[in-house]
Amino acid sequence: MGEIGTDDRGLAEAEAEPVGGAVKEEGILDDDEEEASPIEEVRLTVPTTDDPSLPVWTFRMWSIGLFSCALMSFLNQFFSYRTEPLVVTGITVQVASLPVGHFMARVLPRTRFRVPALLGGGEWSLNPGPFNIKEHVLISIFANAGFAFGGGSAYAVSIINIIRAFYGRHISFITAWLLVITTQVLGYGWAGLIRKYVVEPAHMWWPGTLVQVSLFQALHEKDESAKASRQISRSKFFVVVLTCSFAWYAVPGYLFPTLTSISWVCWIFSKSVTAQQLGSGMNGLGIGAFTLDWSAVSSFLFSPLISPFFATANIFFGYTFFLYIIMPIAYWGFDLYNAKTFPIFSSHLFMSNGTNYDVQSIVNNQFELDQEAYRKSGNVNLSIFFALTYGFSFATIAATITHVGLFYGKEIYYRFKSSQKEKPDIHTKLMKKYSEIPAWWFYLLMALSITVSLILCTVLKHEVQLPWWGLIFACGMAFIFTLPISIITATTNQSPGLNVITEYAMGLIMPGYPIAVVCFKVYGYMSMSQAVAFLSDFKLGHYMKIPPKSMFLVQFVGTIVAGTVNVGTAWWLLGSIHGICSDSLPPDSPWTCPSDRVFFDASVIWGLVGPRRIFGPEGNYGALNSFFLIGLAGPVIVYAFHRMFPNQKWIPLINLPVLFGATALMPPARAVNYNSWLIIGTIFNFFVFRYRKRWWTRYNYILSAGLDAGVAFMGVVLYFSLTMQNKSIDWWGTAGEHCLLATCPTAKGVDLGDGICPVF
Repeated sequence: MGEIGTDDRGLAEAEAEPVGGAVKEEGILDDDEEEASPIEEVRLTVPTTDDPSLPVWTFRMWSIGLFSCALMSFLNQFFSYRTEPLVVTGITVQVASLPVGHFMARVLPRTRFRVPALLGGGEWSLNPGPFNIKEHVLISIFANAGFAFGGGSAYAVSIINIIRAFYGRHISFITAWLLVITTQVLGYGWAGLIRKYVVEPAHMWWPGTLVQVSLFQALHEKDESAKASRQISRSKFFVVVLTCSFAWYAVPGYLFPTLTSISWVCWIFSKSVTAQQLGSGMNGLGIGAFTLDWSAVSSFLFSPLISPFFATANIFFGYTFFLYIIMPIAYWGFDLYNAKTFPIFSSHLFMSNGTNYDVQSIVNNQFELDQEAYRKSGNVNLSIFFALTYGFSFATIAATITHVGLFYGKEIYYRFKSSQKEKPDIHTKLMKKYSEIPAWWFYLLMALSITVSLILCTVLKHEVQLPWWGLIFACGMAFIFTLPISIITATTNQSPGLNVITEYAMGLIMPGYPIAVVCFKVYGYMSMSQAVAFLSDFKLGHYMKIPPKSMFLVQFVGTIVAGTVNVGTAWWLLGSIHGICSDSLPPDSPWTCPSDRVFFDASVIWGLVGPRRIFGPEGNYGALNSFFLIGLAGPVIVYAFHRMFPNQKWIPLINLPVLFGATALMPPARAVNYNSWLIIGTIFNFFVFRYRKRWWTRYNYILSAGLDAGVAFMGVVLYFSLTMQNKSIDWWGTAGEHCLLATCPTAKGVDLGDGICPVF
């Protein structure tokens, strides 16, 4: 579904501590008023010193970086198929790589070798000295390539998954690999060309990078305070948390899976459909549902320990309003869109009688819509939750435009104009010491990626369906939006997505071609998103004084490695796990592919059937288009109240794009994921942050990284040692959350014939 913009400014302000003034040394400039950054958060967070002598092109950086990139790519792709798809973020590697780097600095030989003159001359060593912060930053950039922008693995892998697992059709490995690599790399070319507009200017400050800068500073500070107060060091704390998380995940991950969603309401009311619809954390509204499984907490919204409380609060109000006010009114109050004929919460597609829609029956041999078969089967129907989620995603897109324009428009315009005239700040001056990336690198990368993409859309068009003009259209749309969205992200930390808009546009142009539409979406959406991620990493490197050429090469190599591992892992799992992602899996199977299920349904809605037959005059859900108008008007009303009551400081905190998009990840996310995420996020980023700030500053991110890493490693161990050997246990605690009736319809006369659901 859509993306949720978050604002890390509060987090950056709260955790930042003043950085001492610069000392006059070689490579260090005076931090006077003229050179200081005009952004207060940057002045408080980013160091104004640099040591150009620190080695970055080291064996440690390449070995740890490549390994972490490949490992994160494998883990995130591996877990993306599971019901609770744990996402291992870059912060995990940022924390975990530090002790590894220090260990390698202690044990690697310090022998120096002469480098031949043809290779530049000088000396080289496996161990050039202590592990330094610049090596650490580049390792994290590698890890970010393995994480992929927007969620875990390369977005284009979902195309491979739906072709093979859902449609049951063929796609060759080379086509799959080219599709993933080109969509991941395509945006880098034009991102490099606009870098001087959104990276070098001080007013383009990229708030989200300040969290990483703060963490780097904290991890590399002298740990004298811990020794003096007998506090446990960060590295030891990380190992303790990782060990505990690793050991505990064997319980919900294998021995007692019911702990993943504890829906006690269902246990009490074992024969009530309505009670289970209210209480189920997986297929209902999740009242009272909670989890003891960290993967369920961090699977879709990432770690709640990282999200600033401002964003958590907005998501809480949006989630509560949608799930506990709008949903009950729509389902039980008005039976909107025949809601009671279908499950209250589902991402599946349905026939008008409540049974699952047989998508295969309306796909012809040319992998296109069989219009005659579709007329016989009737219109596609959605659960009320799925339908309203699309409506709110429309509102989110529209609200982002007016919200950013009204609340940040003048600021963005001022800062962009100032960035063209302003004198370089101290960070830009310090970066002048390093050789710039030649422009032809970006021209060559852009030309090569577009050429390969055109080959994919001409020579291999029978597999991807996307015509060459569709690729050009997608590239043009992404290119046009990259600069304004980069400016918005660089100044407000909100990054509007293009996924729904691209689906809608291509679905209107080429209805009946599901793979063409999703390929267009991925090329249009991901190339822009990757460009923004590329620029964000460059700003991080700018703040940390990393040589630009090193940044470019690490990002490019990391993206190729990550995409290749993503495709290889997907190919292996799709071929080795029988029935993966299908409805024929047993109820306790973890291989349900929740994100790919939503991606597949989107391919049917926007591509195979087309928006005209769903949201147009031929479909059932045309009224949902009014959400575009609601989204446009909402921020205008909030802004009007803000101007009428300027002293009410809480009014500008109403962020409608976040409120409307609070449930954008549902489905595939479930109520139990949100419940636990909101509770833990509030505890740590409000109560602990406010009343135990020293502990929060020292250990919060370390705790998050350790929990993620422990679950990830145990999940892989369980798969290779037990799942692959078909070793399982069968008892009450392995039978899911025990809310089977939550998926039942409640309309009179609807009989699914499954022997589970009663007929009313």
